[in-house]
Amino acid sequence: MTATRGFGIDIGGSGIKGALVDLEKGRLIGDRLRIDTPQPSTPEAVADVVARIVQHFAWDGPVGVTLPAVVKRGTACTAANIDKSWIGTDADALFAKRIGRDLDEVSVLNDADAAGLAEVRFGDPAGRSGLVALLTFGTGIGSALFLDGRLVPNTEFGHLEVDGHDAESRAAASVKDNEGLSYPEWARRVDRYLTVLENLVWPDLIIVGGGVSKKAEKWVPLLDVRTRIVVASLQNNAGIVGAALAAAEGLGH
Repeated sequence: MTATRGFGIDIGGSGIKGALVDLEKGRLIGDRLRIDTPQPSTPEAVADVVARIVQHFAWDGPVGVTLPAVVKRGTACTAANIDKSWIGTDADALFAKRIGRDLDEVSVLNDADAAGLAEVRFGDPAGRSGLVALLTFGTGIGSALFLDGRLVPNTEFGHLEVDGHDAESRAAASVKDNEGLSYPEWARRVDRYLTVLENLVWPDLIIVGGGVSKKAEKWVPLLDVRTRIVVASLQNNAGIVGAALAAAEGLGH
């Protein structure tokens, strides 16, 4: 019997968010709970917050968790906007122990990969065929790549070198705010980044997400690249939905 409800937690540099998820419709059930990411954001401190969120919802099934990190076989290999002590941490085992689950009931995956899973499943149907790139613009630039709906995990396209710079240091949404750029000024940087990306992997579709996607009308029409661009439909809830989906389907193990 296919599960109709799941539970996902999305760990970010500033906040940790969790919610029950309707796995048939791809949307949250009720309100999500957000708790500030502890500082320092060590594995143990973050695991404590994850446990609080699980307990708040009295959820006793599989749990999906996203990390802003490359995650291979449950182990964090990098750490973006979280404490560097995450590198080398067996996140699967850490969360399973802290929330009282068997290892096969916990799925940990990269945050952009989780958002991509949700968008490909529940967003624009065009995302289910061909080569599709999802990009989340926030503190950095997260990426997820799909071929005919199947995830190619742990791409790090936000760190492509563009004109001698790490791409996200020039084109992340946080840079727009930190440098006081107008939407047209920032869109030119995003456009340059997308041109480099599409010349490398030639996607059929690019899905843009992250918090700034809520203001898509201010910048997406300004982009001038050959690839069709659509705006993520789940916006900031995509990570939670994708995490729940991964846990329900046993992905990320």
